[in-house]
Amino acid sequence: MAVLKGLMKLLTSLLLLVLGLGAAALWWVHQPMGTRQATLDLSIEPGTSPKAIAQAVAVAGAHTSPTLLYAWFRLSGQSRQMRAGSYEISPDTSPKRLLNMLVRGEETLRAVTIVEGWNWRQVRQALAKSENLQPDSRGMADEAVMAQLGRPGVAPEGRFYPDTYSYAKGASDLAVLKRAMLSMDKHLQQAWDGRQAGVSVQSAEEALILASIVEKETAKGSDRPLIAGVFNNRLRIGMRLQTDPTVIYGLGEAFDGNLRRIHLTRDTPWNTYTRGGLPPTPIAMPGKAALMAALQPAKTSALYFVSKGDGSSHFSASLDEHNRAVNRYQRGIQSSP
Repeated sequence: MAVLKGLMKLLTSLLLLVLGLGAAALWWVHQPMGTRQATLDLSIEPGTSPKAIAQAVAVAGAHTSPTLLYAWFRLSGQSRQMRAGSYEISPDTSPKRLLNMLVRGEETLRAVTIVEGWNWRQVRQALAKSENLQPDSRGMADEAVMAQLGRPGVAPEGRFYPDTYSYAKGASDLAVLKRAMLSMDKHLQQAWDGRQAGVSVQSAEEALILASIVEKETAKGSDRPLIAGVFNNRLRIGMRLQTDPTVIYGLGEAFDGNLRRIHLTRDTPWNTYTRGGLPPTPIAMPGKAALMAALQPAKTSALYFVSKGDGSSHFSASLDEHNRAVNRYQRGIQSSP
């Protein structure tokens, strides 16, 4: 009997010990690990073992035992589901929260925005300034960048869809450009597939060029189809487009913000005052509205338009009407009754 009582006491003690350890473990996995810095950067490469991940967390500066952390990973049954990526660990991150982050792939993401109407030079500047974006394209000529993206011989202007692109810390700027390029491909194809019968542009490439001009001509959404309608009419009858944004683009970095009359006569491949048809490349990154306007232009008899000075434009079907509008809106001269 004494032996049995002793055995029962031993079993009870072991049970209490197990329960105590279980309670301690449950408490531990929910407690913040604490960090040496406000935020720790943790980079997990593909193929890293759970044990190496636990070690990397401690090396990064988390106040935790890599042995206990590895044990938690294994006991959770999710150790093989942890994903590679870039993560941020804050001081209040617990082992349980850390495991959830790694299993769900909750990477720390940054973002860069390509703005409608930006040119290629502005896109490159934005990428160069983006936080924690690997500048793999830095120092590359435009031709080399496009070759890396799988489009050798294609000009980069107009090829990247304006949008906000998220990326993980340390991602390549070329990867962001690739996504933006494929997004433009998709939106351009959708617009081309839905094109209006009888549009003057003969290909999706020409549509992209025209859309970029429409994008630069106005920021007023309701005017875009009308402006596209004017250009559609001019292309149809062989009239020069005579649009200032193409001239400015052709001047490049030499343009000082003041378009002068002499600039309109200075011939470049993009000067639509001196050359007929569309310029050889887009002049900016057009957004969805400009793409749709280029391929679904308003049905109008207008051949001219002039800015009213309030962001909108006045459209005219004849040169006489246009000249009166120029006098009114640009020169402040009212026509005689």
